[in-house]
This record gives sequence, structure tokens and C-alpha cells, in this order.
Amino acid sequence: MIFIEKLSMENVSSTYYSGTQRLAVLEDVSLHVGEGEFVSVLGPSGSGKTTILKIAAGLLKPDRGRILINGKDITGAPQLVGYMPQQDLLFPWKTLKQNAALPLLAVKTGKREAYRRVEEMLPVFGLEGFADYYPVQLSGGMRQRAALLRTMLVESNLMLLDEPFAALDALTRESMQDWLLDIWRRFRRSVLFVTHSIDEAIYLSDRICVISERPGKNALEQVIELPRPRTKAMMVTKEFTLYKQLFINALAS
Repeated sequence: MIFIEKLSMENVSSTYYSGTQRLAVLEDVSLHVGEGEFVSVLGPSGSGKTTILKIAAGLLKPDRGRILINGKDITGAPQLVGYMPQQDLLFPWKTLKQNAALPLLAVKTGKREAYRRVEEMLPVFGLEGFADYYPVQLSGGMRQRAALLRTMLVESNLMLLDEPFAALDALTRESMQDWLLDIWRRFRRSVLFVTHSIDEAIYLSDRICVISERPGKNALEQVIELPRPRTKAMMVTKEFTLYKQLFINALAS
């Protein structure tokens, strides 16, 4: 299999300033995501994981280092990527269909065509029959699926997902993980996924990058060689447990 690089972050450092206060967030972080690859970033709170996604999307310019997408240097320039923050950010006054269509309408797709494309995708995302529901009428899992549908409709092969399941209860989170893998297998986008959960990272990923406590540095990069499709039964295997111990040690060091 030929590795084709979709996203590359090279020796990225970033600092936040508040008045006279200076906070070093990232220090010489490098990572890459291949075409169709699922890569997770794992690290403690405050280690700069969300900052990595914002820099990758061009929403923040790093102090040092560079970002390449498809081999092109895009450092500090906002990019058309599928970026999903921790909160679903659905507009409460818009229906599910209207919320999901926003990326299409933003690039001047006609309203009728945009809504048609959303309606076509609703069954894939388990949302058939809910097009005209408002966010308040949807469960937490349905809201996250609606937010991911909106992210998928951005015409980019790169998705940046910032702890999309963190606010869900444990059972819903587990079902959403399986659902996300099904969507990823179907569309095969390149994914950079941020999480605090070691189990979630192992279960979802082709490769995991561990970031140290702030200022975030590269602490470990590990390929996950569990077969796909993944099943929950794998989470009690010896192989899974060995990976888990490896990441526990990396985060504790």
C-alpha cells in the first residue's frame, strides 16, 4: 500500500498571550495523516490538542513550523476542511435540514439542491424522518450525528473532529463510536480525531499520537494493528490491553 500524505504538521509551536501573560501551548509538534487514514491525538487536558486542530484548519497561525495539505503549504490560511468542535453548534432556530445544509449554501449551492443532498444523506446518518425537527427535539446522539452530517457535507477529504462524543453518556458514546467507524468506512475521509479517552483512541484509530502536558510535545506515536472492522470484543483482548498500558505509561511519563 502506497502512503499518500493528506495533512502534515512540521515542528509546530504555538503560544497564547493575555495581556502580559505568555502561555506556551505547543512545542515542536509534528504529525501527519495519510489519505483515508484515521489518526487520533491523545493527551491530558490543556496539552494543546484543540490548538492542533485549529492550526490544521488555518484558524490559528503557529509561532513556528508549517502545515501542509496535499503537499501545499497552507500555514495560517483558513482552509475548506470538515471541522467539528466539541459542541454540536447547531442553530436552535433552524431545522436539522437547514443546519446540515449550511456548508453547501455557503459555497453558493442552490437551496433546493442543498436540501436534496441533505435529504439523500439522512438515512445514512440514521436521521431519516427528522429533517424538519429542531435541535431541541433531538437526542444528544442525534444532534452529534446531525453535526457530523454537516461536517461531511463540507467538500473536503479532511475531517478534524474535536472530542465529538465527550458530552454523551457512556452507552450512547459507545454506539456512536461504531456508527462513526461505519461512516468512515463508507466515505473514507482522512480523519484527525482528538480525544481524552485511551480506549476510544485505540478502538477507532489506525495510528495514535500522544501529546505531553503543556507545552504539548510529541510523546509517542503508535500504529494500532488491530484488524478492521473493529468490534467491542476486541476491547477485552490481550492486544488491546497491551496498547492501553503503553498509552497509560506514555501519558504518565
